[in-house]
Parts: sequence; structure tokens; C-alpha cells
Amino acid sequence: MIQVLVVEDEVVIRNALKRLLERHKYQVSEAGTVTESLEKYDLDKFDVIISDLRLPGAPGTDIIKATKTPVLIMTSYSSIRSAIDSMKMGAVDYIAKPFEHNEIIETVAKIIREHTKAEREEKIEREEPQPAVHGMIGSCPQMMELFRRIRKVAQTNSTVLINGESGTGKELVARAIHNLSDRENQEMISVNCAAIPENLIESELFGHEKGAFTGATATRTGLVEAANRSTLFLDEIGELPLEAQARLLRVLQENEIRKVGSVQSKKVDVRLVVATHRDLKQLVVDSYFREDLYYRINVMALLIPPLRERGNDILEVADAILRRTCIRLKAPMLNFSDSASHAIAKYTWPGNVRELENAIERAVVLAEKNKIGEELLAIDLESSTPTETSAFDNSEPVEDLSLEDYFQRFVLEHQDSMNETQLARKLGISRKCLWERRQRFGIPRNKKQIA
Repeated sequence: MIQVLVVEDEVVIRNALKRLLERHKYQVSEAGTVTESLEKYDLDKFDVIISDLRLPGAPGTDIIKATKTPVLIMTSYSSIRSAIDSMKMGAVDYIAKPFEHNEIIETVAKIIREHTKAEREEKIEREEPQPAVHGMIGSCPQMMELFRRIRKVAQTNSTVLINGESGTGKELVARAIHNLSDRENQEMISVNCAAIPENLIESELFGHEKGAFTGATATRTGLVEAANRSTLFLDEIGELPLEAQARLLRVLQENEIRKVGSVQSKKVDVRLVVATHRDLKQLVVDSYFREDLYYRINVMALLIPPLRERGNDILEVADAILRRTCIRLKAPMLNFSDSASHAIAKYTWPGNVRELENAIERAVVLAEKNKIGEELLAIDLESSTPTETSAFDNSEPVEDLSLEDYFQRFVLEHQDSMNETQLARKLGISRKCLWERRQRFGIPRNKKQIA
């Protein structure tokens, strides 16, 4: 039976709505406030949540942030503007009070029908084997989920925020998104915001008119304009000065640019992909990054796992880099010795793929035999300490575990120290997906799980 949660502080309205839904064969639970709903229920177990916008304590929109379940917002006619704002925050729809009985029944049925279809399509995508994205290597669960998301977001024009430690391959992800999009025939424009002097970055990005400042001897086209009808990749966007952030916000809001020193604006069609290894939320708190720009670029976030968390992907990546390096340096094709492979797998690679590439290139240059020994890699294993405890320490190798085994092992070993949001993030899945898999594998939530 389809389960519906009604969150409404007016008892008369709540009871009437409950009776109406029950007459149409829905199983209805109820709460008077957001706090009560969070304390009393697992929100992810419901098929749809109907919530009043204005509630005692927290507003109904706070429920949207706490669950993946679709939320239908109820509001008075005088608050339609607020209802539209709630949809921007993630509500699937809104309905104005007083409403007709048929209107709310039809709306609920439509939401459930569309959400069920979307879930079914997502489940098929998750369960079907997904080959690696061209130019990228990996078969661990985190990378497979990353590849799936790259394919999905590439078909849209949404702004993408790529998070990942330095050296994890953020530009590779950006290029994959571009190459899988309908803009692939245009050249992607890449900009490292940290590499451009602060006093020149606005001119570089947005262009300038002749005479706009000392040294501006000719009109210059900016990189944003150069990316028209293509993709603009801004790496290390956290280094962008506040003034340039304001200009970039205008590009995203109005789809137009204005050159430095110009009074005229020009329309542009640019797909923006940005990347950072910094915590943008903290930069917002510290007033180094605009909050409005943060929410504009954080439409679709992709997380690249560090090399140390990718299991035996490390050896696969190392072999591919070795082959490529030998070809580039015109050296004989080399292999890793057993001790070298062991060292590569054991080392934590704080510099990620970039550090691995440098170590392998150094080893290829110094190699005098057909095998690369551990000593040529110059890896200091004694100073290499993992930043996190692996779920597979002192257990069988990761390659012997199926994705289902990986999920079950990870959840069972980490649910005492992580909440559902942290577990889902580490596994690269949504909270809704985490709940579904718990049900499928019969893994109940730990009642003592941390908040």
C-alpha cells in the first residue's frame, strides 16, 4: 500500500486530508510539525509527503532537505510566491488552500506515478553494468557511480561542480562531460583560476575594451565569450576574486557578459563546469566566496574519490600510466616487479594520480632492466599513513567482493560511526538508494547510529 505522510498543524485540516486519502486506499501517517515528523518517522520510507508551508517552529521546506521522498507543499493563495520558492528548493509541486478534493487526489497520484517511473529508470541504470567513461579508468563502486552520473549530467546544460582532492583528475571529468554532451564539436575552454594574476583575471575571463586600463592597447575577447556554444571549465574556482565572482554570477543569471571598460552587454550560450579541492561552504562562511554564486554553481555536484579509496583501481591506473609513459618517452615497454606493485597498492598517494604519474615517469627514466623495482618509485611507505580506516582492513581483498558484498560489508562495519547521510556519501549513492538497498539485503538501521 502506498504510504503518505501529512504534516499539518491545523488538526481539522489534517484529519480531513487523512480521511480523504484513506478513502482512496492510501496508508496515511500524520504529524503536526517538522520536528515531530523527523523524530517520529523515517521520512525516506514514504512514497510522498504532503506538508503545509507555514508550520510552528521550522517551515515545511525543511522537510525537503531531510529526505529524498517527493514533497508536495500546501499553501494559502496569498503565499503563492513562497510556494514557487519552495519548488526552487526541491518541492515537486504545490497546491493552494482551500483545494478541491479531486485536485489534491489527482496531484498526489501524478507525483507517485512520475516518481515511481523515475525510480525504476534509476534502478535499471544502477543495476546495468556501466563501462568506464572514455579517457578514465576505474571499476570500484565509487568510480562506477561517478561514470553513471557523468553520463547523466552530460545530457543536460546544468552547471556542474566537481569536488576532489588535488591530482584526482577533475579536468578529465570535465572533458568527459563535454565530450558526451551535444557541444562536443566545439572546443572546451579550460581556465585555472589560481594561475591567473588577480589583477588580470577579469580581463582574461570577460575581455576588455581598448583603453579600459593601462596597457589595454587593443580590444580583447574574454575566455567566457570564447566558450560561446561550448563548455567553459573553471578549475580551482575557490581562488576566484570576489569581483570576478560577481561578474560570473551575471553570466549564470542573465547569460550575458560585459567586457571591462564597456557599457554594452553581449549574450552568450556557455555550459559552465567548475572544480575545486577546497570546501566552498567554509569559504562562504569566511566571506571569501559569494553565497549566491555557490548555490548557482552547486546544481549538480560530482565527487571524485581519492586514489587511496579506490582499492585495486590503483594498480589498473598504474599499469595504464606506465604503458603511456613508455610510449611517450620512447622507452622499452616495462612492467612492475611484485614488490613495486605491492608498494603502489599500499602507499596512500596524497598527491593522487598526479603524484603516481610523476613517480612512474621518474622510474621509467631511471630503469635499466625490463622491470621497475620498488626502489625506483622512491615511495616512503613508513611515512604513508591512511587518512581514514578502510572498511576492508584485515579482510579479504576488494577484488574478491561483488558490489553487493561491498555494500553490505561497508554498511555493517561503518554504521556505528556514521549516520545515513555520511554512509550514502561515502558509497556515492543517495539516502533513498541506501534505504532501498538496506531493504533488499535485509540490513536494518542501527538504532544506536550517531545523529
